[in-house]
Amino acid sequence: MLRFLTLGPESGNHGFVLRRYLAAHGLRPQVQATVGYVEDFHDAARQVIAGEADFLMQCAVHPAAPEITGRYRNALFVVDAFVSPSQPMALLRSTQPVAHGGAAVRDAVGLQPATEHYVDLSRWPKRVLEPTVFAVGQGLLQGRYAAGIAFEALAHEYPDRLAVVQPIGAVCDAWIVFGPRPVDRGQALVWTSSPAAALFRRSDGPATNHP
Repeated sequence: MLRFLTLGPESGNHGFVLRRYLAAHGLRPQVQATVGYVEDFHDAARQVIAGEADFLMQCAVHPAAPEITGRYRNALFVVDAFVSPSQPMALLRSTQPVAHGGAAVRDAVGLQPATEHYVDLSRWPKRVLEPTVFAVGQGLLQGRYAAGIAFEALAHEYPDRLAVVQPIGAVCDAWIVFGPRPVDRGQALVWTSSPAAALFRRSDGPATNHP
């Protein structure tokens, strides 16, 4: 059985996308593949290199992606890449009075660094960086900042504590799958029958940015 690792928790974005990836490949959970969740990508990389897991999946815009790709380049290799939407996100605000922290909390917004430019955050001069979008949601519920970019579903789950300031929706990102052995053989591996390839072949006139 194949063992895949990604960033936890299970309800986070990495888990959400990995489950979609396995389903697209027809890999049945607990029959053909298992998923393990880590708090640190370096721990996951070492597990794959040591043969304790088979593959690691990471969002290409995660702040740790360049270091994982570079530090372990001789033992951990990119074996696949794909695109997938995230869970729908939104800029949320806490509807609870600030019990502690005063202005420091009222002026703070929580975010995962890759989401910083999704919406205008100028109302909150202090940025509190979190490792995951899931962690931002937990920080909002704990009252550590007044607003944050989190999963929109959280506002529906806690309507008495959180409100949607601005919907963001699902964001389509690139995702990387790492394995212990290279597959490229020095060649560019390109999905030539992909939807993008169809776009390239469809154009028979001047370059255009419109469908």
